[in-house]
Amino acid sequence: MKHIISSDAQGTAQAFAEFLIDQINQSNTLNIALSGGSTPKILFELLADEYEEEVDWNKVNLYWGDERCVPPTDGDSNYKMTNDLLITQVSIPDSNVHRVLGENEPEGEAARYGKDISDNLPAANGLPQFDIIILGMGGDGHTASIFPHELELMNDERVCAIGVNPDSGQKRVTLTGPVINNAKHVCFLVTGEGKAEKIDEIFNKKEGSEKYPAAHIAPTDGTLTWYMDQAAAVKL
Repeated sequence: MKHIISSDAQGTAQAFAEFLIDQINQSNTLNIALSGGSTPKILFELLADEYEEEVDWNKVNLYWGDERCVPPTDGDSNYKMTNDLLITQVSIPDSNVHRVLGENEPEGEAARYGKDISDNLPAANGLPQFDIIILGMGGDGHTASIFPHELELMNDERVCAIGVNPDSGQKRVTLTGPVINNAKHVCFLVTGEGKAEKIDEIFNKKEGSEKYPAAHIAPTDGTLTWYMDQAAAVKL
């Protein structure tokens, strides 16, 4: 596990963007699972503004690590944010965009999306293998849509399952722990002082940190990198 600390959220997005562009340029095809959140928002704007012409977007296949069970026009939709800020701004083929159909019945959609992933990604260790999975971390230590009260999803045998936000009760389709940990590269994008305490607990393996799903991200054969700003890393 390594970490890259930048001065602010913009710098964090820039540092990850440079890694991502390098991976795209080195690959014939790159399968990426995206995240929602404030730092990915900056990342998508950056990619559209600065790298639209530098990237062969035909190589890039977009998936989502989690998605709220809402229509694609809903303000809560991770797809909507990505579509508005990135997909419509770059020349990526429609067939390369694999969105979660959040408007569908949740359990059925989790199964359908899991099959879509399994049908399109190469397999390793008996599971589909993403090249890059982008993750965030909530203030409660959740990642993707695996929350502390559903830690069993870290060991779920399915590709996708349903996570439930404990505060709102909202259902979300999420990749399960084994698929996340099967990726070649898992990259956290975490910014802000509100995350500093959890990062300190996870990095230093403090008592109780095992209840945080983010603490269980440990790629089987791949790399794990935390991209953070100084505010989030202040206790390290």
